[in-house]
Amino acid sequence: MTMRTVDWTPLRPRDEEPVAEGLRERKKRILRRQLSDTATEMFMERGFDAVRVAEVAEACGVSEKTVFNYFPTKEALVLDLGEATLVSLRTALADPNLHPVDAALTILSEELANITSWLSAQNDPAEARAMFLRFGMLIRSTPSLRAYQRDTADRQVAVAAEVLAQRTGMSPDDPEPQIAATALLALWPVQFRALRRHLSLTQTPAELHDAVNADVRRAAHLIDTGLNSLTPGRRG
Repeated sequence: MTMRTVDWTPLRPRDEEPVAEGLRERKKRILRRQLSDTATEMFMERGFDAVRVAEVAEACGVSEKTVFNYFPTKEALVLDLGEATLVSLRTALADPNLHPVDAALTILSEELANITSWLSAQNDPAEARAMFLRFGMLIRSTPSLRAYQRDTADRQVAVAAEVLAQRTGMSPDDPEPQIAATALLALWPVQFRALRRHLSLTQTPAELHDAVNADVRRAAHLIDTGLNSLTPGRRG
């Protein structure tokens, strides 16, 4: 079984394509991308629950076991980019030269740039926008994908709280890093909702980028003052 898949490459983090890598590593990276892109296309066409992992494996010419060697769950096939956000959070929030809000905005800006680059790379702008909206609808309409997304968000909050606690000499269980991490990660759904809203209101990917970025920064401004009080060693 073969099928045409959408090239989702621009949506992926740029560091996922290393400058120097061995042939084996390159083949593994390409197969991982193929599995995710093929699964995403099949899920969007037929619905998440209607497609078996074995069908994704067959479409890519591999065994079902191989699919699970790359992705621990069926949900991870379509929501694999959340792991990249986890890595980015560990790195950016640990930078002592970056305010936590600025660190979050840096990650969000990169992810937004990947999305608008993907839109720019498509031949039919209207179809590309519709496809992106269908992708969002797939997630919102599938309980298991929503649950997986929530679990990923919980892990992201835990990672952010851990890093912020290290920066301030607190425990990750203290209320300050917990609420700070929760506030920072709330910027991600703000960005996705802004994307949905502005996709039908803007004409070009550049306009979309500016409109979404403005909404995210408005939200970030509201939490900036509170996070400025997150100082090293501060406890109740």
